Amino acid sequence: MEKLNETIVTEFILLGITNVPWLQVVLFVTFLIFYLCSFVGNLSIVTVVITDYVLHTPMYFLMANLSFLDFFYATTTVPKMLSGLIMEDKKISFQGCIAQLYMFHFMGCTEAMLLTSMSYDRYVAICNPLRYQILMARAACLQLAFTSWLIGSLYSMSHTIRTSRLPFCKMNRITHFICDIKPLLKLACTDTHLNESLVNIVTGSLGFITFVMIIISYTFIGIHLQNIRSEQGRSKAFSTCTSHLTVVLLFFGTAFCTYLSPVTKDSLEQDRITAILFTVITPALNPIIYALRNKEVKKAFRRRYFIKWIKSICD
Repeated sequence: MEKLNETIVTEFILLGITNVPWLQVVLFVTFLIFYLCSFVGNLSIVTVVITDYVLHTPMYFLMANLSFLDFFYATTTVPKMLSGLIMEDKKISFQGCIAQLYMFHFMGCTEAMLLTSMSYDRYVAICNPLRYQILMARAACLQLAFTSWLIGSLYSMSHTIRTSRLPFCKMNRITHFICDIKPLLKLACTDTHLNESLVNIVTGSLGFITFVMIIISYTFIGIHLQNIRSEQGRSKAFSTCTSHLTVVLLFFGTAFCTYLSPVTKDSLEQDRITAILFTVITPALNPIIYALRNKEVKKAFRRRYFIKWIKSICD
């Protein structure tokens, strides 16, 4: 389509991670394994939390929300990346690119909010155990989860609408394996300094506020743990937090590296590497971290899957 002697972009080409054939095969197999782990692990946690009455508590409700989110987080980006690696299918329509951009940031922001909600849950459970049933009642849990998803949707929509209205002409080769804001801004045929500043300010503020809230929660938890005289009691309380802290560090570490740096050629290369952590590795590691370090989850898995398997053999 021609307009004012400029070709309006109707599709983009995702350049992916590498063009080296043997490395593409290695990455395809590696990322496929991680995606299958994410698929099976996250859906298993969601299923076991829903079906096992013992896990019908605020902590596991929020954990199921996180696993549900991680499943869609990976599904939004990884299948397209895998097809680009093995089948050279690197084209994506303009509408598909904008949809992927929306889902990617929707899931990312919602995860930050859910991790913050989970830190509050741990704070109440450890520092105010007698009021836990009141402060983390069913209505409060539903409100925390709903607010997390709502803020994620509004945040992503604000960035997506601004980006979709930018003029894209001639250049359509995205130096990434997903449609993200920063590489798209690089292709726009207009000045994008305002858009870039808004991304840094809004994303930076949201990331900073949620991270500080998590740090505050764990500061109070740390102070409270110092007052517990029993080493066993202190260890038990801290063990419920280590899984969450590990996920927080993985998530916020990569997020700050990606979205608080200016749009340069070197930063875009770095973004592709950190995005692999976001989209491939972290969603696969989260269920492993929670399942292996949480006794109740492991017991629930044994009750649901192992015992059921034994019964099927006996029958």
